[in-house]
Amino acid sequence: MVEATRGPVLIFMFGATGDLARRKLYPALYELFRKDYKFAVIGMARRQHTHESYRSMIDRTLNPSADQRRRFLKRFYYQPLDIGNPNHFVLLKNISDQIDSQYHLKGNRIFYLSLAPRFFGTATIHLKKSGLTETDGWKRLVIEKPFGNNLASARQLNSELLKVFDESEIYRIDHYLGKEMVQNIEALRFANPVFESVWNHRSIANVQITLSETLGVGDRANYYDQTGALLDMVQNHIMQLLTLTAMEPPSQFDPEDIRQEKVKVLKSIRPMSRDNIADKIVRAQYKAGVMPDGTRISGYHEENNINETSDTETFVAARFFIDNYRWTGVPFYIRTGKRMATKCTEVVIEFKDIPNNPYFHKFTHIGPNLLVIHIQPDAGLSLKLNVKQFSDDGETSPVSMNFSRTGKSKNVVPDAYERLLSDCLKGDSTNFTRWDEVAYSWALTDSIVATWNSVPLDYYEAGTMGPKSSDKLLAKDGFRWWPLTRME
Repeated sequence: MVEATRGPVLIFMFGATGDLARRKLYPALYELFRKDYKFAVIGMARRQHTHESYRSMIDRTLNPSADQRRRFLKRFYYQPLDIGNPNHFVLLKNISDQIDSQYHLKGNRIFYLSLAPRFFGTATIHLKKSGLTETDGWKRLVIEKPFGNNLASARQLNSELLKVFDESEIYRIDHYLGKEMVQNIEALRFANPVFESVWNHRSIANVQITLSETLGVGDRANYYDQTGALLDMVQNHIMQLLTLTAMEPPSQFDPEDIRQEKVKVLKSIRPMSRDNIADKIVRAQYKAGVMPDGTRISGYHEENNINETSDTETFVAARFFIDNYRWTGVPFYIRTGKRMATKCTEVVIEFKDIPNNPYFHKFTHIGPNLLVIHIQPDAGLSLKLNVKQFSDDGETSPVSMNFSRTGKSKNVVPDAYERLLSDCLKGDSTNFTRWDEVAYSWALTDSIVATWNSVPLDYYEAGTMGPKSSDKLLAKDGFRWWPLTRME
């Protein structure tokens, strides 16, 4: 295991006035400050700010009850910066040396690039040329997705970063890996022999991973229409959930051993070809409909800045197979989409029925055993069992054993970004994506993109759980999507 070592560190916040920084990063840093993490921050963006106006902007992002805000805000400084101007990085070097000395930060540095990916290479090259990466302490680079838009572009981007940083210094962040129940998947499996002993093709009928959204494209229309659901959600978030669910137990719980097992899963996923893709994937786009709360929604083509002839998918469902001994023959179904009936992320493990089980003939209310890992909006678990009713007729009925932290724990569950920033400050890369993970995920995605134009674009009404063709994808194997609600 990685030994926890907290800073101190100087954090360089590129994109310091952006939406991500204001909504997620500053509140997360405040919580870490309250937990005695030692750092100072230089915020950078093209926008003009003084130190004081920058601190006022940050102050507005904090909870009104934040009791240490004054001490926290004093550690923030601002430097206007144009990524393409090398002279600005020389100025940044000067102020960073002063702050490093003032707070005794020992030359430790984190460069957080909350930028469009096209700026990653330019920023890192200027960091090196200005001497900012030459330090007596450690250095780490944190970058947001998307990491490229296909395997070729991802390789090019990675080669640019490796000119300045070692692979061990690059932290590719996927905020889903910071969520409570995503991190709990490992504990659920490996700390409970009752589950690990049946976590294989002999006991599991299928696995379902759903990431559904009620929102449309909003102000991301220009980006989303060039990307779609496959690149926006499947290539990263869903692949991370799949690998954590399917991975083998690591030989030891070291970051590299854990990430190596995830890579093995990606390497084992059967690629798609033009001959079989029509039976394994559904692509669809939402049209006008009514949300469960009665709100009428226009179709995708009526969204602002969307071309009326766009065939970009807002929904993807797929059936994957993992060609190894543990999962031979077990279908992994995934789906994700916008303007769906509910906002929910969960993993459903459906267990096999017992062959020739007489109880399935005697009783009428027996269903499969299901283990449901609820990731959002509520974090928890549900285990669905069949039990005898307390009645004379002895009929059975399905019941669920539920566990949820929501409203039942005095402990505050850290935000995903707080967890991941904490890991980065400690040098724990377990929940960050290694380059070969990115590469194998893109290789699989590219195999889909190369052939799925032969799959007709389907449509679904806003406010539903997707097109009928998504249901048929499971029905071919005798399965169904399970409801996205906590089972009673």
